[in-house]
Amino acid sequence: MKKSKAIVMLLVFLLLVGVFGYTAAVGFGADGSGSASSINLGLDLEGGVSITYQVVGEDPDSEDMADTIYKLQRRVEAYSNEAIVYQEGSNRINIEIPGVSDANAILEDLGKPGSLYFIAEKDPEGNLNYQVVGTDNDGKPVYMMSKTIEDLETDGASIVLLGTDVRNAQARSTSNDMQNTEFVVDLSMTEEGAKKFADATSKAFQNGESIGIYYDGAIISAPGVNAAITDGQAQITGNFTYEEAQQLASTIRIGGLKLELEELHSKIVGAQLGEEAISTSIKAAAVGFALIVLFMIVIYHISGVAASLALGLYVELIVILLDAFEITLTLPGIAGIILSIGMAVDANVIIFARIREEIAKGKTVKSAIDIGFKKAASAIVDGNMTTLIAAAVLGVLGSGTIKGFAATLALGIVLSMFTAMVITKLLMKSFYAVGLTSEKLYGRAKEKKAVRFTARKTVFFGISIAVVLAGFVFMGINKAQNGGALNYSLEFVGGTATNVTFNEDMALGDIDAKVVPLIEKITGDGNVQSQKVEGTNEVIFKTRSLNTQERENFKSVMVENFQVEAEKITTETISSTISSEMKSDAIVAVIVATLCMLVYIWFRFKDIRFGASSVIALLHDVLVVLAFYAIVRVSVGTTFIACMLTIVGYSINATIVIFDRIRENMRNMGKNESLEEMVNGSITQTLSRSIFTSLTTFIMVAALYVFGVSSVKEFALPLMAGILCGTYSSVCITGALWLVLRKVFPNKA
Repeated sequence: MKKSKAIVMLLVFLLLVGVFGYTAAVGFGADGSGSASSINLGLDLEGGVSITYQVVGEDPDSEDMADTIYKLQRRVEAYSNEAIVYQEGSNRINIEIPGVSDANAILEDLGKPGSLYFIAEKDPEGNLNYQVVGTDNDGKPVYMMSKTIEDLETDGASIVLLGTDVRNAQARSTSNDMQNTEFVVDLSMTEEGAKKFADATSKAFQNGESIGIYYDGAIISAPGVNAAITDGQAQITGNFTYEEAQQLASTIRIGGLKLELEELHSKIVGAQLGEEAISTSIKAAAVGFALIVLFMIVIYHISGVAASLALGLYVELIVILLDAFEITLTLPGIAGIILSIGMAVDANVIIFARIREEIAKGKTVKSAIDIGFKKAASAIVDGNMTTLIAAAVLGVLGSGTIKGFAATLALGIVLSMFTAMVITKLLMKSFYAVGLTSEKLYGRAKEKKAVRFTARKTVFFGISIAVVLAGFVFMGINKAQNGGALNYSLEFVGGTATNVTFNEDMALGDIDAKVVPLIEKITGDGNVQSQKVEGTNEVIFKTRSLNTQERENFKSVMVENFQVEAEKITTETISSTISSEMKSDAIVAVIVATLCMLVYIWFRFKDIRFGASSVIALLHDVLVVLAFYAIVRVSVGTTFIACMLTIVGYSINATIVIFDRIRENMRNMGKNESLEEMVNGSITQTLSRSIFTSLTTFIMVAALYVFGVSSVKEFALPLMAGILCGTYSSVCITGALWLVLRKVFPNKA
């Protein structure tokens, strides 16, 4: 590269950094707000709309309630992946949707859950059971039933299907006979519904009837029946726009609830973690980033400068793209970004180590840069691809916060690979071209005597087994003493919601600083969620389940410290926000993701023993962190899932780097070199990478712990334990484990 071209490239890069930085921080919009202030935030960071429904009729069956909550959860995820649905008391359901402020619009869109019917009748325009009550926005007539469902049944109208007989309804595009795109709604029935639908469509087809679909007493669709449908799969066609098809499918889905609900009240609520959670997280990110930049420059000199500039561009791009893709950011989402920043640094560390090795072999700096990037590519691609596969599976099969975590992680991984392998390379070549050619500016790898890690495998395996067993022992003790193996938070086991109406409109900052610490003393638990109700002096405090004495203590503290009137304090038992279905979805997603990673490693390394060792090490890290949760009694909430998923991604990436070096060194083994010596040499060669990457990621998380509020600390603490454990397992366990598997299974699978 010529010097003039390099100067132009550096100037263009600095201009882009300035433009992207301005876009992220300030923006070019008329309101003057940048991408950072426009990012969609979850309930934990921003708040949103809270709607409470009450079951119509007698107290519902627990199974029907659980089914209704799960289906509503799926329905409201159309607004945000971070929306939550949970039970309050015996017959109420709460829906909380982040990032919205118009409760009426949500209520209008949701409609009245329940009361969906399929009725076989003649066309509505010629039937006395309907009457026109007005027109819609397009001037089309709106029909309402002129009789109740009971009267229609008395008159012989046939209710052929209920909303509960529909398994799912989805809008999609298809091509008609003229190859034009049209939008349709696909219906799938339950096993019982399929039988009913087969009988109904057979009769309707013979009699020339349509099957009207009613919701809230109004006809929403009256499709004709062109044939008997016996497989439980139907399609509604018409002159739909995509939005109309989506709305029809959505209405059918929510109408498929087992219970009929009526709106009790709605309100705008503030962030669950309080406003301080955002400011402290931003402060932690800034401090952590500054420390990483300082570390990279001190250790890697001019290469560290290039990496720091590329990392700065990465941060700007991820802020802009989070806003552009309308990804909802929550605390678990922040975990995904932290992991991707760690992986971005990791890629640079791998590259720089390779460059120093080539310089030590006598290559010129220019040649070493090219060879270093080339040799590092396989480890970077394989490590990132395994994590990207996991993110894709979690995004498809997961639900709620898991989808948010997967989205931010996937975005971060793609950006980190781009900045490390493209931007850093261009910057380093530009620096060299402008005259920064001295070997001292890039460093030279020092010859290291191989550490005999595998010789101590019995000790390492013993330590790991002891820690994992200790975790199970503590879980048994905890269950016997406290009724739960882990310290489950209200997201997993439910808890108590206490509504307090203060005498003044307290700011969120004051609530976090003055009220929450007093509640934490009563509960002995740092997981206290406070939500302020907009336009009132009311604040909702969600805690673990409180017994009668604790509720009285809570009330006394509020009366004595804030002069709250006792009658303005009400409590209600609430269910977990993570349903059993969501838990099973998460478990299935993690299992499938692990299997996919195993297959990928098997394919790339041509040896399933590499994949098996990686998965065993991954399981080891998860169990060790689980033991940490049990021993330290850290609260297990939604961030627990994010923490475990972060450790899975971090662990597999660290292992891949070592296995990539083992694979390379196997091709170049000397005749007198044993397999064990080669493995020890490979681990030693990558040791600086393992330590430095762990250190930079640890710095980011430690900053969150130092500056964060209580709930953020409970998220950061086990994550730090996971980072240390991941480093230990990749260095001390995986290589030795691979050797053991080679001896037990000598023939390559």
